[in-house]
Amino acid sequence: MASVFTDVVCSLLSSVPEGKVVTYGSLAAAAGSPRAARQVVRILHSQSRSRNLPWHRVVASDGHIAIKDPTGADLQAGLLMREGVEIGLNGKSIWVSMPGTFPKLIRIDKVARFRLTC
Repeated sequence: MASVFTDVVCSLLSSVPEGKVVTYGSLAAAAGSPRAARQVVRILHSQSRSRNLPWHRVVASDGHIAIKDPTGADLQAGLLMREGVEIGLNGKSIWVSMPGTFPKLIRIDKVARFRLTC
């Protein structure tokens, strides 16, 4: 059985539209645990397939693709480019143009309902 935090993170991520990105930290904060970005990583790793989550729409706080494995990073970059997200190279890392970032997610009550704001 998944935790409430896991369910909220999955619900929030499912609401991110094509062509937009969100950070691990903003998902954690919107789900009520601003310091739980690493837990968001674990949730995506374990739940993405079973819940059909758009895991590729989550990037690091500075906009880069955080996957260390080149194959996985290329896959994420390819999926984002297919959705119209601008991808560029910065040295050895791939970065995502942050102007396409999804509006900030704000928790508005304790019943896990969320409102999307810019």
